[in-house]
Amino acid sequence: MVRHNNQLPDNLPQLQNLIKRDPASYKEEFMQQYNHYLSLLEVFRLNPGQENKSLDELVMFIAQVAQCYVEELVTFPQQLVDLLKTQSTTLDQNMRNSFCRALILLRNKNLIPALDLLELFFQLLRCPDKSLRAFLENHIITDIKNMNAKHKDMKLNSTLQNFMYTMLKDSNPKAAKMSIDIMIELYKKNIWNDTKTVNVIANVGCFSKITKVMVASLKFFLGTDPDEKDPNDSDSDNEPDLKSAILANRVNKKTKKRQKQLANIKKQVTKVKKKKTAVASFNFSAVHLIHNPQGMAENLFKQLQSQNERFEVKLMHLDVISRLIGIHDLFLFSFYPYITRFLQPHQRQVTRVLQFAAQASHELVPGEVIEPILKTIANNFITERNSTDVMAIGLNAVRAICSRCMLAMGEDLLRDLVLYKAYKEKSVMMAARSLITLYREQIPALLHKKDRGRTTEAQAEMAPKQYGASVAHDNVPGAEALLKSAKSVSVKEEDDSDSDSWVDVNESGDEINISDSDSEEESDNEEAGSDVEDEDGDDEEVDDEESDVEDEEDDEDESEQESEEEEEIQVDKSEQAEKSSQNKKKSKATSNGKSVEDVSNADKSVKTLQAKEAAQEIALTRIFTDDDFKRIDAENIKKHVSNARKRPLESEQTEYVKLDDIEMIYKKRRTDKASRLETVMRGREDREKYGYRDKRKNIHCSKTNTEKKKKKNFGMMRVKARSKVKKSFKEKQQSMRKHLLKQKKMK
Repeated sequence: MVRHNNQLPDNLPQLQNLIKRDPASYKEEFMQQYNHYLSLLEVFRLNPGQENKSLDELVMFIAQVAQCYVEELVTFPQQLVDLLKTQSTTLDQNMRNSFCRALILLRNKNLIPALDLLELFFQLLRCPDKSLRAFLENHIITDIKNMNAKHKDMKLNSTLQNFMYTMLKDSNPKAAKMSIDIMIELYKKNIWNDTKTVNVIANVGCFSKITKVMVASLKFFLGTDPDEKDPNDSDSDNEPDLKSAILANRVNKKTKKRQKQLANIKKQVTKVKKKKTAVASFNFSAVHLIHNPQGMAENLFKQLQSQNERFEVKLMHLDVISRLIGIHDLFLFSFYPYITRFLQPHQRQVTRVLQFAAQASHELVPGEVIEPILKTIANNFITERNSTDVMAIGLNAVRAICSRCMLAMGEDLLRDLVLYKAYKEKSVMMAARSLITLYREQIPALLHKKDRGRTTEAQAEMAPKQYGASVAHDNVPGAEALLKSAKSVSVKEEDDSDSDSWVDVNESGDEINISDSDSEEESDNEEAGSDVEDEDGDDEEVDDEESDVEDEEDDEDESEQESEEEEEIQVDKSEQAEKSSQNKKKSKATSNGKSVEDVSNADKSVKTLQAKEAAQEIALTRIFTDDDFKRIDAENIKKHVSNARKRPLESEQTEYVKLDDIEMIYKKRRTDKASRLETVMRGREDREKYGYRDKRKNIHCSKTNTEKKKKKNFGMMRVKARSKVKKSFKEKQQSMRKHLLKQKKMK
């Protein structure tokens, strides 16, 4: 059937719409357009640098309806691919963009393999077209993300990764830079977050001869600090108020819009609650996934010494090297003399250099290697010829280095720095006191006796620090708290053949192993127990009388109270038995020539040994719950605080040194008028009313006319104000005459 007056060949959008609805009926028109496309393509190949708008429209038209005629368009994708491969740089910019968009449409319809298209796009990154490169980068990241959305296609990923690694070594700097950006973005999106990607960036990107690629790779390993939070992620500030929304919806007029708003607020509240209760996930940073950190640190240090880059690039090298040394506990002794050269107060970004020196310190570095850095900081920063801010920064840097390598500080240098605790400026004084607090917790022997403070339980249990010594615990530290939390007193009696019996004491919290071999202790306990029974007889009668009175009120509480009384009596008996046995031991020891203090110390050591044995047995025979670990943490904190004055505990050591820890200066900052006014208003809270106090007993009653005058406008009171002015004698005569005439007229 031949259509007369057919206008479809000239109206491609209408034909496209009709073909998608009924492909079979309009196949003839499509083939006509396809043949026209083939003829235009041959003409375009003769002059690819010239734009051909009709070919552009036909390519996009065929790409839109390609899924309707798959068999007829088998060679269509390959034609575009070959054209872009052979003449990518000579093609017209608009024609090249339209061919790429057509290929993306075909890829979305699964008419071209993903691997072929991605390899082509990686090659097109060499084109001198910035908008095209940005467009292709966005598509490559999105396409790879979509391919790995449901499950990771390892075969495709490995093929693409191998191809991209060759692109990193490309001579074209734009293609290499775009490739490294794509890899870093895919790593951040948790798509290519494997060790292979990280190590290729470490081995190829960080040592690239192209400066932009090298800087991008170094920035990748620096990343952002894990402690820093994005201000946009603060849920507490943006959390919707559900209560006020429900109240407003209840009071206001009921509309569909308000119902939708309330539903959205409820969804947001549930999302925020889920976020708060969700388990925190930790992803290892890229620095942890490097296979050979020692080799990488050494090669980066050689590159730093050999190249002549800008100072900012040198700082990036120092930052990455210091993080590698600190996280992996590496040995790179030549790094410390190199960084010492930059430790001058006038040095640009000297606080960051001090941060790198602290990051590169760890316990396995010998103290003799880091001690020159401390002496350089003390000589260049902590002197009275510098400003107080410089002195405080120097002391903060010394504290940051010593917190990671305690043995680097010598006794003489520490005692000299500690003398700044009485300095006139508060910033220097607080920095010196923080250094004292650090060594009080770790190595108090290096301080003067007056600076050591009171010895805590944690310090008493702590062994002296030695280089390379590691502490191996045979139990969970602080598990003694679980013994104290026992609420019942259990006595386990065994046969005469068994030599041991266990007793749990409620108040003392210690499980004491009483051996039958020691006959003297048992006899003492029995005598003390009989004495306790005689002394507590009256107490039992009183308790019985009280329980009888309570029985009249409630019969159910009788059994519970009696059991509690029996437990208390047993605890008292065991405690007094212990005391009597200890007193007898002390009397025997004094008779043998030993002092009471020696005996008490011996008893304490015996108790601690018994508690440790009991805690070790609990750790081996029991699975700890979250509540148990909370009690253990509380007990460890108590050990640090007990017998000590009020002072802040040192925070746990982190992998990275925060710049705020070094730049932190205790200084009263200047405030603007708004902040000062806020302070004034905050000080006026919970205070009686200030200013004029009226004599009214009831504040709700009206005021006098005299009080109201003070708030009136001056224009209202101007006449009376004039009358108060002192009059002359003549004015007084005139006013008196007027007054008398007025009275005469009234008569």
